Amino acid sequence: MDTNTSLKFTSSGFSLIEMAIVLFIVALLLGGLLPTVGSQMEQQHRVETRKQLDEILQALMGYAVINGHLPYPAKATIATGAANAGITDPTVATGVIPWATLGIKETDAWGRRFTYTSSNNFTASNFTLTSVGTFTINSAATGGTSIATAIPAVIISHGANGLGAYSPAGIQISPVPIPTTDEGENADNGANTIFVSHDFTPAFDDLVVWISPNILINRMVAAGKLP
Repeated sequence: MDTNTSLKFTSSGFSLIEMAIVLFIVALLLGGLLPTVGSQMEQQHRVETRKQLDEILQALMGYAVINGHLPYPAKATIATGAANAGITDPTVATGVIPWATLGIKETDAWGRRFTYTSSNNFTASNFTLTSVGTFTINSAATGGTSIATAIPAVIISHGANGLGAYSPAGIQISPVPIPTTDEGENADNGANTIFVSHDFTPAFDDLVVWISPNILINRMVAAGKLP
């Protein structure tokens, strides 16, 4: 047998060596595309979740206009479909967004619940023009600067890694970082009144929004609920 025929599929086809080279090049191209696709998906998730956070803020303020106060959080440990899942609970200071009460989506783009903590001054009874929130937003857990103070409520998506978030099964994503980290500050279940917000970095992927007391009170005044 001619040795050339052992290297050719046909007289006009690719040799095994040529096929191997082609497959190697294709693998390299695919390998280069995968990180790009992954980054695009993460960006999509962030854009979608930011839109959800805006909708949550509007739903919370709408609830306040109707009821005169913000809703309590829902208990984070109740699984979806169980009794009282997604319903405001007056015994909870920090939990998850009461999605069932507000009629909004339960989870962010990563499939995890939004952490929600509310100030008792704005949930226990109808608030007034002089009501003051109890939360502070900083740029970092340690050594950061204050971004906002006297905040009535804070809402958090814990991002791609989900550290600190609760799943629809009512289970917190672990391990929770130590409280001295930025993510840990947002995942300590209301152990203090400080929360961290800063631009996305690989080491910090939380998306944090809060209700401005001025905007909330102005909305209430415009609706004729205050003073």
